[in-house]
Amino acid sequence: MTALIFGGKIVNEGRVFDGSIIIENDRISEIKEGTETPRGIYDNVVDATGCFVLPGVIDEHVHFREPGLTAKADIESESRAAAYGGVTSYFEMPNTIPQTTTLDALAEKRKLASAKSHVNYSFFFGATNNNSDAFASLDIHRVPGIKLFMGSSTGNMLVDKFGSLLKIFETAANLDLPLMTHCEDTDIINKNMAQVKKSYGDDPEVFLHPLIRSAEACYESTALAVALAKTYGTRLHVAHVSTAQELEFFGEFNNITAEAVIAHLFFTNRDYLTSGSLIKCNPAVKTPADRDELRAALTDGRISAIGTDHAPHQLSEKQGGCCHAASGMPMVQFSLPVMLELVDEGVLSIERMVELMCHNPARLFSVRERGFLRPDYKADITIVRPHTPWTVDEELIQSKCKWSPMTGHTFQWQICHTVCNGHFIYSNGRFDDLSRGEEILFR
Repeated sequence: MTALIFGGKIVNEGRVFDGSIIIENDRISEIKEGTETPRGIYDNVVDATGCFVLPGVIDEHVHFREPGLTAKADIESESRAAAYGGVTSYFEMPNTIPQTTTLDALAEKRKLASAKSHVNYSFFFGATNNNSDAFASLDIHRVPGIKLFMGSSTGNMLVDKFGSLLKIFETAANLDLPLMTHCEDTDIINKNMAQVKKSYGDDPEVFLHPLIRSAEACYESTALAVALAKTYGTRLHVAHVSTAQELEFFGEFNNITAEAVIAHLFFTNRDYLTSGSLIKCNPAVKTPADRDELRAALTDGRISAIGTDHAPHQLSEKQGGCCHAASGMPMVQFSLPVMLELVDEGVLSIERMVELMCHNPARLFSVRERGFLRPDYKADITIVRPHTPWTVDEELIQSKCKWSPMTGHTFQWQICHTVCNGHFIYSNGRFDDLSRGEEILFR
């Protein structure tokens, strides 16, 4: 199969330029600069005039809930949502049922994804208090890294023994595997929860969530992770940084990087008044000052990558306050439109957005032949059109849970085409249900 994409502005490796992309089978064959349309006979020709042509987005942080939690979501539904949102690759987290903390559980997830995932996939291996000896048996070409929960919102995956932490950081360093951490101090959270319950009752209102999962809880846990990474030389990537204070740890050491997620870049604690528990997530959405500093860090190197922490729940599970409402929100379909909105607001350039959402996830986790528009790379491509308003409603939401905190929001950028391994899986509202992605390879 051959395809030609012409007439658009290509955004790639720090540049925006007029050009065309030629695809042969699953790979980019050629990138031609200039406005002249290449001659030839192609099976598929796409006129991208007025559009921007990007590498396919790599979402390094999702929870697709399969196996074991499929009432909330599953690999088929959430990978379809990803494709609608211009995301061509994802790394999924280990807190499913069973947890992805054994080689057998990891193999089962791969089997499920090969049959069900519409886009490219890979799975983190989860650390526990007693499984670091298993890291050496992992095929380092088939995992992005190790996921470590240094906080309490993890489906009983909390690693809370200091000796276990030391061994995990040391073993990951010896194997040269990235270690991605969820950093919140459980003792501080428990203390805060007891105090807030004493004052406000057994299920405090959700606007108090940032007082329980506080900036201090985030900072202290991140400080510990950074200290251990410096000690052992571990390749540390801190997930969903949510506070201005934590940002002091990043930008100086090449082996210590930070992720920001859409929730903390878009919402603030003021939004609890209108969105309530729909924006309850862990770590909590915090102050406008925290959001502003996170946005500033997108351009100065303190934030290295953007993920979603996509975490669907049934709407009934999102009812209640700090104790009863589930934490997490489905965002994989809307991450690229949100970030393009920040481009329009002048928060960052479109070139930097592509660095954060495509190039840097590929670099940080040593993804093979994806994340860039280059000849001989896999043809993972997203085409977006500006000045094309659309409003989120339930009918458009592809996630199985069928709700979003973005419902009612009008975006100005539209995802026109998502190309995965050379195949146009989503094109102007038409989706190929038979499409299947590939397992992502590393290093």
